[in-house]
Amino acid sequence: MTQIPLETHPLYTTIAPVIQSWYQAPPTPPSHGPTFRDWRWHEGRRRGLTDALTKLSEKDIPGKDLIEHYLRDQYRRLCRPSTLRNSLTAIDQFVSFLKAGGKSQLEEITRDDLGAWIEHEQDRGIKPSTIKMRLRNVNAFLRSLIEAAWISPEVLSKRMIIKLPDALPRAIDPDDLNRLLAVVDSIRDRAMILVLLRTGMRIGELLDTVVADVNLRERRIAIYEAAKTRVGRVVYLSDDARAALQSWLRERESHKLFLFYGQGGYSLSYQAARAILTKYLARAGLLHKGYTLHAFRHTCATELLNAGMRLECVQQLLGHSSIEMTRRYARLTDKTREQEYFRAMAIIERRQGNADQHRDYHLPQTPQAAELLSAYGENLYEHPETVRDLGRCPHRRGNHQEDPPVYRPSSHQGAQGQDHQLPPGRHPRVL
Repeated sequence: MTQIPLETHPLYTTIAPVIQSWYQAPPTPPSHGPTFRDWRWHEGRRRGLTDALTKLSEKDIPGKDLIEHYLRDQYRRLCRPSTLRNSLTAIDQFVSFLKAGGKSQLEEITRDDLGAWIEHEQDRGIKPSTIKMRLRNVNAFLRSLIEAAWISPEVLSKRMIIKLPDALPRAIDPDDLNRLLAVVDSIRDRAMILVLLRTGMRIGELLDTVVADVNLRERRIAIYEAAKTRVGRVVYLSDDARAALQSWLRERESHKLFLFYGQGGYSLSYQAARAILTKYLARAGLLHKGYTLHAFRHTCATELLNAGMRLECVQQLLGHSSIEMTRRYARLTDKTREQEYFRAMAIIERRQGNADQHRDYHLPQTPQAAELLSAYGENLYEHPETVRDLGRCPHRRGNHQEDPPVYRPSSHQGAQGQDHQLPPGRHPRVL
């Protein structure tokens, strides 16, 4: 594939010599002056800007000069190379969508364009978290255009909020973890997996670790700048992680700076680390589970909380800027809530079991004829033989109430020519 010479582009004449020198030989750390860590930080930033501007020069989108100005402004504000890369990706997606819709100038952007682009990304099946991140980057770019009076403030007059599901962190099942560790046969790979599992480090933090950051005697690793929050912290090594790391330090090439390195001595890439995990997941028959490198971090936090570590300590070890992020793991490991649930459920089941033992499952018996007709007994006295026949049915089982008064029908009327009367509310017992 023929490479386009960058020095011919009018926008990048200042950086073309630097890029061409990189094609010939990669930069090396200086022998004096700034430390390796400082040199690596500044060199990474410069290379991040150069890569972003190089990719921008190869794109056919409107407003390239405004996008370049915004990227350079991010570089001056000490943004990380990943921030520049993510910004360029989001802006490119948005501006390419505008171009496909027939707009050739960024000054033509409206609020409806922003909403239509979000719907377009959703229709493409992009994850909500990715859409939210890209929208945040695009909004930052549009705010810079508003401040420079390139577009109308109405474009961002009202915030567009992408609601994300509050899903549970996904830890690796203990049985799956044992199966995975059983198939790891490389000293380097085992050390990398166990350090991720026992320290809760992000994969980017581990890949940026140099040998000087590791202190086996004090069983700790210093993270001078976190991958997300840019806040330093210290993590600690368990016995098995320390033993695995000692084995790897004895085998690795001692002159390499990075703890886990790839070809040429540079830091091992994320793609290479992901390929290593995929290989062992397939070997253990767990590839369908969808475990990622970040799942080791979730597993570490879950196990620490299960072991009784306080939430504030876990927050410091993981490097969370807010304890609310750490509290997500508490939903997986809340032993108090679990115990309360099973205690209450045991009471419910025991109560239900006792009720089942005393319950009569027979059909209710049909009321006796005498009971059904008792309310109408006074109207049947003129047919005593009928009442006598129906009344021969025994009383309902279990009824030990006092027998009702006996009524003996007479063939003649009383002295006054009237029938015998019973006290109100009393029914006759037929003989």
